[in-house]
Amino acid sequence: MTVSQRGSDLGGIAIAEGTPPQLDYAKVRAYWKSARPSMLGPYMMDGFGFPVGAGHFRFRGELKAVEDAIQHLGPDTSVLDLGSGVGVWAEYFAQRFGKVVAVEASATLYDVLKEQCSRYPNVTTHNCDVLSFDLKDELEHTAVTEPAGGFGLVFLGGLLMYLNDRDIASLLRKLIPHLEPGAIVLCRESTIRHGTHTKQGDYQVVYRSVETYQSILSDAGFDVVSVQANTAYINVQMACELTKKWKSLLPERFHCLPIAGRLAYWGYRLGYPWNTRLIPWIMGKIGCEFPLLTNHFFVLRPGGQTVVDRRDTRECGSQRAEQKTEKVC
Repeated sequence: MTVSQRGSDLGGIAIAEGTPPQLDYAKVRAYWKSARPSMLGPYMMDGFGFPVGAGHFRFRGELKAVEDAIQHLGPDTSVLDLGSGVGVWAEYFAQRFGKVVAVEASATLYDVLKEQCSRYPNVTTHNCDVLSFDLKDELEHTAVTEPAGGFGLVFLGGLLMYLNDRDIASLLRKLIPHLEPGAIVLCRESTIRHGTHTKQGDYQVVYRSVETYQSILSDAGFDVVSVQANTAYINVQMACELTKKWKSLLPERFHCLPIAGRLAYWGYRLGYPWNTRLIPWIMGKIGCEFPLLTNHFFVLRPGGQTVVDRRDTRECGSQRAEQKTEKVC
């Protein structure tokens, strides 16, 4: 395995050709144990001076893509939310669907998730690692009081980037027997334009290209129905990268993040959504990739049911909810 010097482009991310470096899950758990339980922390937007509204803006922007993907699902649908974070999406699903099973490994984030969903009797929460979560046990437990059945929607909101390739495939294959006919798996993942970039150190993550994700998802037994650029993420990410550059150029005492961060955020916010295409296009023309990180929604179905729709990958590819219970696993 060779590592390119281009890793410095993403702040120390090692870019591997061939099999990527393996994530140290102990370090991944340690990082999220200390994560700030807010709208900004799980969105990786702490430390930039952004207003809390930046997290709400991104959520509202992502909501359109999610609603488009789940519009065919009925109100009695059961939802599995893996890597639920502070429960923003679990709460939304609880308001729309009959049952929600939310799984979060970080105790810090889980406490907020539990509180966030405490008023919804159709939400079951689990403080558990997604790789060790027993889907069969959960469904058999539910069948005691409700008709047995599978999940109509599985939502993974920024989870796969914290898993090694083999574990992504293992997790997805484990889902297939527990999906209802017509069910979808909806993934939202940070992406890059080419290959696989693995970040080591205290914050460990794997950034993959759209094409790399498509290959992994297909190998796991799923058809990729559609891929859609997450423009709300891209907009905020541009402000993140601009602010990061500002921080790197000046001594810390001159950062003035409450001012500089807000100026960067609102500067890009006022140009949304047109700037999410225009600015990367202009930067590409002069030989610069900006932003370095993008984000995409992947809609999946078990293999053999669908065909790939790649109409919405151009920003990255072309440019280079009767009883609430709590369980601890």
